Amino acid sequence: MPRDDTIFLTGYARLPSGITASRLSDVVGVGLEVEPGTGRIVEAECTLATALAREFFRRLVVGRSLETDFQAMVKTIERRYHGSAQKALITALKTVLDKYQSRRDG
Repeated sequence: MPRDDTIFLTGYARLPSGITASRLSDVVGVGLEVEPGTGRIVEAECTLATALAREFFRRLVVGRSLETDFQAMVKTIERRYHGSAQKALITALKTVLDKYQSRRDG
């Protein structure tokens, strides 16, 4: 059932050259469906090259809040995601956080 109380935010970051994903695109994209009042991530997607990597990223962030859990998300990604796109994913998430905060504060 579609939700009408969420927002969709995206962030992009340059991938390191020489990795599989960079042959498909120069950037990684992150898209998050978020509850605007709480920052809770209800769905997530990214443009990593493999389905497993995309699903793994989704599991790391869904259910967390941009409001209260951002640093914990970053630490979890640093601890658990050891793919070459790790820093790009974190940078893309930071862009999403910045957009969320601008929307909230604006």
